[in-house]
Amino acid sequence: MAKVSINLATGSLQKEDLIVGIDLGTTNSLVAFINPDGNPQVINDTGKGLLVPSIVHFNGDGSVKVGNEAKEYLISDPENTIFSVKRLLGRSYQDIARYRDFFSYKVIDDNTESLVKIKVGDKFFTPIELSGFILKELKERAEHALKTPVTRAVITVPAYFNDSQRQATRDAGKLAGLDVLRIVNEPTAASLAYGIGLNPEEEKTIAVYDLGGGTFDVSILKIQNGIFEVLATNGDTFLGGDDFDRAILNYWISENKLDAEALANDQTLTQGLRLKAEEAKKALTTQNLYNDALKGIPLAISKNKFEELISEKVQQTLDCCANALRDAGLKPEQIDEVIMVGGSTRTPLVKESVAEFFCKAVHDQINPDEVVALGAAIQSDILAGNRSDILLLDVTPLSLGIETMGGLMDVIIPRNSKVPTKAGRQYTTSVDGQVNMKISVFQGERDLVSENRKLAEFELKGIPAMPAGLPKVDINFLLNADGILTVQAIELRSGIKQEVEVKPTYGLSDDEVEQMLLDSIQHAQDDVQQRMLIEARTEAEQMVYTAERFLEKNLAFLQENEIVQTKNHIEALKASLNAGDKDLIHSKIDELNEYTHPFAERVMDMAIAQAMKGKQIE
Repeated sequence: MAKVSINLATGSLQKEDLIVGIDLGTTNSLVAFINPDGNPQVINDTGKGLLVPSIVHFNGDGSVKVGNEAKEYLISDPENTIFSVKRLLGRSYQDIARYRDFFSYKVIDDNTESLVKIKVGDKFFTPIELSGFILKELKERAEHALKTPVTRAVITVPAYFNDSQRQATRDAGKLAGLDVLRIVNEPTAASLAYGIGLNPEEEKTIAVYDLGGGTFDVSILKIQNGIFEVLATNGDTFLGGDDFDRAILNYWISENKLDAEALANDQTLTQGLRLKAEEAKKALTTQNLYNDALKGIPLAISKNKFEELISEKVQQTLDCCANALRDAGLKPEQIDEVIMVGGSTRTPLVKESVAEFFCKAVHDQINPDEVVALGAAIQSDILAGNRSDILLLDVTPLSLGIETMGGLMDVIIPRNSKVPTKAGRQYTTSVDGQVNMKISVFQGERDLVSENRKLAEFELKGIPAMPAGLPKVDINFLLNADGILTVQAIELRSGIKQEVEVKPTYGLSDDEVEQMLLDSIQHAQDDVQQRMLIEARTEAEQMVYTAERFLEKNLAFLQENEIVQTKNHIEALKASLNAGDKDLIHSKIDELNEYTHPFAERVMDMAIAQAMKGKQIE
């Protein structure tokens, strides 16, 4: 068996192994590395371009296209072409309900807090799988361009991503065959690209203004002793350069008195006009007038008119900046540096407005599309131990987490996390009236706890008897500088609390840690497939439990055929559990959900009406 050389101080590979930096974006993604001269460089594989559109298309024959090739299908085959998947990472159905119309593909809605799934044909995909396709494409492009295997990466995420979204990004990397050494905040990566924060003696407060194709966010960071602290973030997940294109398009429609209904029925013309609007926007960064035509339609716009059309959108971004500063307790003049990220910051009005708002010149010397990926590459170089002038804080060499339903490992503190550190997650009960919760703590990189090392186990007793899903149990991990882990469980409604102290690295030799990491890399694909099957079964079992309980409580309010058909769907779902096919299980969950949804709402309305009369049904 081939041996992998691992630096136990950092939990990463030794410096002879290549580590890439990846910017996994909503609109576009890209990958960078440190070239032989020691400088960060974005990878351009055989003229395909630096940017890889974050789009996945599924063909009828089951093959998958990613990036530029997939983008062509946005108009011709929207139902099977997935875009903006980053918005869905680590999100539940309820999180994205109000944005449902934004997506042209089918996002499964079962009105629960389960993580979202996307249906394509008769298959079901999680955002983790879809992001995995994009990361795999970036990995393959890097390997083709650099003529060397790429198995290690640093991946960036927005500063406002929560723990669930960060873990989902890490899982997507694992599915693509990448060992994700660190998840880095995008504003931190952008700062590193400009050399800000590399000097451990430097103390600065900076603002990172990130305006992409479809999203905007601003982060206020404090940098001290080489540590980046996020003071505040703000933004709008549906505001970006696409809005600038749309403003130009609507202007042309109005100027030429085009029929909106006819345009809606002519997708080819609409898409052509959209592309011309994008071309105009780019042209107006360097010239005062854009003049062209499409199918006899005159398309002209001046820079002044363009700026007038987008001024409201630009002001919205400045309002977000003001909110972020207020949250951080700072004034604009207290910001030392302002960094511009995202292709839409090339617009002169944006640069001028931001510079005026913060009362200082902005940093825009580095290509705003590339700056985050370049910073991620610098972070990868730090992890590889190639920058001796930078102090790398101690990190935990293996992930720490707890066992969840189905024998799965839920990571609370990922490996390579700086120590000391604190992280936590909220859990609930799975059975009505459950009063005790067993908490088993594990260390390792595999998806099944049976493949990891058990550190401790304790019970949180005295949880108030409530329906499943109502108790809220916070489980917190505190890892101190000596490697001592304290695990604390608190039921929030009652305040009952239990904790245990363990030493995670006790009894593990360097060789054992290295072997555990190597096993996780070799079994990554199988582990993820097994995890998804177990998660599907667990979700199905919960669905069966809920549906049977609903029938039991509400028989009097249902028609005979509704009862019979619901029972048939429940039995079909139960039968699918042993098939070992996650898509079949998800399909049966979807069928049960779609069938029961209309009369479940009816019963709910009746319940409200009865309650108003002083009666109550469950």
